[in-house]
Amino acid sequence: MTDAAPKLMLLDTASLYFRAFYGVPDAVKAPDGTSVNAARGLLDMIAKLVTAYRPTHLVACWDDDWRPQWRVDLIPSYKAHRVVEVVPGGTDVEEVPDPLEAQIPVIREALGALRIPIIGVAEHEADDVIGTLATIAEMPVDIITGDRDLFQLVDDARGVRVIYTARGMSNLEDVTDEVVVKKYGVLPGQYADFATMRGDASDGLPGVTGVGEKTAATLLAAHGDLDAIRSAAETADGMSAGVAKKVLAAADYLDVAPTVVRVATALPIAVPAEALRPLDADETAAAVSVAERWNLGTSMARALEALRQTA
Repeated sequence: MTDAAPKLMLLDTASLYFRAFYGVPDAVKAPDGTSVNAARGLLDMIAKLVTAYRPTHLVACWDDDWRPQWRVDLIPSYKAHRVVEVVPGGTDVEEVPDPLEAQIPVIREALGALRIPIIGVAEHEADDVIGTLATIAEMPVDIITGDRDLFQLVDDARGVRVIYTARGMSNLEDVTDEVVVKKYGVLPGQYADFATMRGDASDGLPGVTGVGEKTAATLLAAHGDLDAIRSAAETADGMSAGVAKKVLAAADYLDVAPTVVRVATALPIAVPAEALRPLDADETAAAVSVAERWNLGTSMARALEALRQTA
């Protein structure tokens, strides 16, 4: 792929392997009885994405901490409904089905065998890794995710788009500036403020009571950003008394929520220099060995073939 224009693909890895776990039948097991549907499904996704979008660089972005304490300190309800065990002084345990939990090491081993770098940062989520790499990359970026929060990173001018998986891998949606505006009535640069006001029950974010998507979009169209909206509420400038009252009543939440909702963009990481490439004979043999050990079969073969096409 030396002649191809550089393009970085960032995988929201957990988003993809959760989708694979619930979407791929658990019919095939490893020789030791371990379920491998998520691992096989993820490899099939990677093969399809590399073939369809032709990235020159690929990163599996990782949740080193799926619920960072600094976000919880600001909003205690953040992802609280997903916690199954609180570990004093440690990382809260997320509700993950046992058959999926057992596949995480298999997934990491398979990615390593394919020479796909895994990047995570302590006390940060994969979203933050994606936010940083998308911001610092000096090439177009495709973000693969089912998480609409990452729409805040879309930027046509810099060639950053989201390949949205929410409707399935057979119905991928390329999310650009135009798509965000059409869906929500806000620019991508306004999306974090929009999401802050709207809230998100799936992340435990309450939002501003009485302010839904339509009102949030209207406020941003009129005032530009959340700071200006809050200022207008305080002065009753260009805002109805009822809406101003709702914004003012949410002051404590609005003081902290933007920090929780906005992804990090300046973590101490770098875009890997090594480009995607076909594996050499020894590397291929090692990947095949991993596939045989975990019964990854045709899924590993498809991933290897996708890499061969990058030559």
